[in-house]
Amino acid sequence: MKKRNLLITLIAVFGASLGILWAADHIDAPGVSSTSSDITDYYAFASPENSNNLVFVCNTQGLLDPTASATAAFDENVLLEFNIDNTGDNVEDLVIQAFFKDGKIRVYGPVKPDVTGTTSTLQSAGMLTEAAITTYGATPSIGTNNGIKVFAGPRDDPFFMDFAQFGAIVAGTATGFNNPGSDTFAGTNVLSVVVEVPKTMLGSAAMLNTWVESKRKI
Repeated sequence: MKKRNLLITLIAVFGASLGILWAADHIDAPGVSSTSSDITDYYAFASPENSNNLVFVCNTQGLLDPTASATAAFDENVLLEFNIDNTGDNVEDLVIQAFFKDGKIRVYGPVKPDVTGTTSTLQSAGMLTEAAITTYGATPSIGTNNGIKVFAGPRDDPFFMDFAQFGAIVAGTATGFNNPGSDTFAGTNVLSVVVEVPKTMLGSAAMLNTWVESKRKI
């Protein structure tokens, strides 16, 4: 089993009956900025196609231009871990672990972790769902197993932010955002991991705490 160090954590809290919740951290994480483990966005929401499922999305390696997107790759030494707390104590009761090998994403879980906190062991005894990593411009490859769906590959950055106007507001030279604003991330891509899971696999709690981590193999 491999132990992994926590590099970055984004935390969101959502209810199963709520809409999209998201957390974002573009550019301003100096410890991992511009590295293969840099998380830009985390989204968790009810599936628009099946209300009995929840969708988890982790985007990494932001600000990729189209030419860089063609050669960008997931790091085989980085584990992405979706953490689910279904007892309200802010400790993960279940994890969904995604790692990358030989052009594929392999996803284990949801499964109870052997250890909790900032280090992890790979839960390879959990249910495995895998898919070929979709290359830039290709038809999406979706892996399925027992109601779970998995995708990994480049996607247009979905986060909208007008950083120039934000800077003006912070500096006191503007009082609000423009409508319409200017999307700083327009034309840039991310490497995205999407996992859709039946709610029945996440316990019976009406409210879940969930967060995502990137952890590097040591």
